[in-house]
Amino acid sequence: MRSASMTSVISVLALVLSACGASGSADDAGVEVRDAELVAVGAELYAKECAVCHGADLRGTVSGPSHLSEVYEPGHHGDAAFALAVRRGVQPHHWSFGAMPPIEGLSNADVAAIVAFVRDVQDREGFEPYPP
Repeated sequence: MRSASMTSVISVLALVLSACGASGSADDAGVEVRDAELVAVGAELYAKECAVCHGADLRGTVSGPSHLSEVYEPGHHGDAAFALAVRRGVQPHHWSFGAMPPIEGLSNADVAAIVAFVRDVQDREGFEPYPP
């Protein structure tokens, strides 16, 4: 039998994976087309909840890493990893910034919007090499 927390994690993962997929066809550059409203909501939430540590431009600060680092490519840290980081926090394993605490008060839809925004910026900006 699954625990309530495991069921909750599975629900978050399912929501994030379904909400952050392409909502249209890829353009000629191979960039996924995402729901513009979802990305806009994610941008607002990112500015409020994430930018203080990860930078308004996603390039990091002295408190947290850049979300444009190749470490955060979907093949290395997929959308579900972002959701788990928000829910559970993160112990440092790539960086020396210290632990990230869980972020309280965000719904599953909020997290999905934030991930959509981050992926949208990554698609447009590309990735920085790791280590920086």
